[in-house]
Amino acid sequence: MEHWNSTLGSGFMLMGILKDSESPELLCATITILYLLALISNGLLLLVITVDARLHVPMYLLLGQLSLMDLLFTSVVTPKALADFLRSENTISFGGCALQMFLALMLGGAEDLLLAFMAYDRYVAICHPLNYMVLMSTRVCWLMVATSWILASLNALGHTLYTMHFPFCMSRKISHLLCEIPPLLKLACADTSSYELMVYVTGVTFLLLPLSAIVASYTLILCTVLRMPSNEGRQKALVTCSSHLTVVGMFYGAATFMYVLPSSLHSTKQDNIISVFYTIVTPALNPLIYSLRNKEVMGALRRVMGKYMLRTHPTF
Repeated sequence: MEHWNSTLGSGFMLMGILKDSESPELLCATITILYLLALISNGLLLLVITVDARLHVPMYLLLGQLSLMDLLFTSVVTPKALADFLRSENTISFGGCALQMFLALMLGGAEDLLLAFMAYDRYVAICHPLNYMVLMSTRVCWLMVATSWILASLNALGHTLYTMHFPFCMSRKISHLLCEIPPLLKLACADTSSYELMVYVTGVTFLLLPLSAIVASYTLILCTVLRMPSNEGRQKALVTCSSHLTVVGMFYGAATFMYVLPSSLHSTKQDNIISVFYTIVTPALNPLIYSLRNKEVMGALRRVMGKYMLRTHPTF
């Protein structure tokens, strides 16, 4: 059988959730609103953290990186999905598919590692407050950020190159919202069982090891919080940690379903719903979860908006 993707001129057709929906126009409008919400909320959070000097501490530097990753992650997938639906065109080139896969894997992997580092930051802040600026110095913070990006990039590059080297002769139709490993392997006309095992092992390593670190961090945090004499201090710590745990639950739940569960438990419809959740819904909700329950962020937002209003309307 001819291997139709033997040249970079060949392409795929992304048959995402918008094609299979019973009300595609309504779903398209919902996704558009969520994408705009993700752009505005993550953009505002990045702006506030960058402009307000009071937020130039490790916790908010890491939070700013999370917003950046969410902003880029949803932008890798959503604009093309919406444009394809509006133009009634759903093709993506071989190179474009490889690039989308690399970016999605890199950003997802970087966020995976960053959430673990954010849990460590909360552990140090609550369990070792006197040594916080030593254990979480600016240098250590940026080292965590660089580690997240570099390890995720190397992992994404390896998986992208290996996945795209397979001959695809089954079909050009990818029954998914974006180019990802599981749906692409279904189109390969070569034995992919060994590589699927590698993907599983990598998924377990990349997801469960950071998740184990998060669980360990929050177990120690909970023990410390329960021993706090002050109800106010205990409540503040629990509010901060609950926001992070909410984000962790949404991200790891979707990623585990996609990359750790056996392929026999997957279905096209479920995979598409999960992909919409972690590429569109989660990036829109993350900044709201963090900012709406954080007095420092809301205070910084009011200060930044107040300065902007004074500059644009000095008579006020």
